[in-house]
Amino acid sequence: ILNFFPLSLSHGADQHHITGKAKVIDGDSIKINGINIRLFGIDAFELKQSCENNMFIWGHCGKESKRFLEDLIDGQRITCSYREKDRYGRILGICYYGVYYHNDPLLEINGMMVFAGRAIAYTKYSKRYLELENSAKKDKAGIWRYGFKETPEQWRRKKK
Repeated sequence: ILNFFPLSLSHGADQHHITGKAKVIDGDSIKINGINIRLFGIDAFELKQSCENNMFIWGHCGKESKRFLEDLIDGQRITCSYREKDRYGRILGICYYGVYYHNDPLLEINGMMVFAGRAIAYTKYSKRYLELENSAKKDKAGIWRYGFKETPEQWRRKKK
């Protein structure tokens, strides 16, 4: 059963949410009740994308990102709050455990992905996770340990 309820959250009017068990598609996309959801404000490396710096290729960061998101969600009940959809018709959601919204980026699944260095802040659309990205860089978490030459967006552009 699909649950869509208007919410009056502090980060915007006309807010809706969807709750259920999530299936991970990749490092920044999930599906709840058959509905595609893109994690708002973050950009994870693509499944076929390997990360490399100027010296060597150090891993399949896209697959690692997906695995990390699977571990984060791990069969739990997830809620995604949203106001809009992207050009592909996916909900642009801020996702969290259970149904209670904390309005704290670090308690959001989106923010956890950035803080752990498994995704980057997608500052083209929002600066919500920029502080968490700066912490991840400073701590050399995940992808920041060795660095990378291409952001997910740059990699996608080259592959088209």
